[in-house]
Amino acid sequence: MTTTEIWETYAKDVQRLIMNKVKDVQITDDLVQEVFIKVHTKLETVQDERKVKSWLLSVSRNTVLDYFRKSNTEVPLEKEETIVGEETYAHSEKDCLPGIIKNLPKKYRNPLLLSDIKGLKQAEIAAQLNLPLATVKSQIQRGRKLIVQGYMDCCDYKLNEKGFLTGEVKDKKQCKVCN
Repeated sequence: MTTTEIWETYAKDVQRLIMNKVKDVQITDDLVQEVFIKVHTKLETVQDERKVKSWLLSVSRNTVLDYFRKSNTEVPLEKEETIVGEETYAHSEKDCLPGIIKNLPKKYRNPLLLSDIKGLKQAEIAAQLNLPLATVKSQIQRGRKLIVQGYMDCCDYKLNEKGFLTGEVKDKKQCKVCN
């Protein structure tokens, strides 16, 4: 598939996904352009043509996250709308993450998002939230552990002897968070 074919087939889906997140026409146009520049330069990395759409939408989501990270605005956490037909959509771990994060207690979610999504240093987070640095550090670590537990609860993942999550991604219909 060529970049032009991908543009003609999926540009509206990409635009709809981005507009749903940023809610600004000019920013959406800029981000769509950025997505398709990435598509043009990285298209050869896609080995299975059937996965082009899911790859394209992942690139789009990551571009939006990069935009929020760079602009220091709040990352929206509402459940993502599926704009891909169920028959072509491959459910992945990435689909579970927004739901798992959304279900975290606020005291863990906020420091974790500031640290891992916005890229702030823990001392900056402590100052912004008016909390001791030790508290922020422990909340971030606890939030990360809760995300791991969320995958274990959602998709029945297990921790191996090295502390890494292992398992198979469930079908979306069997997933406890995405369904």
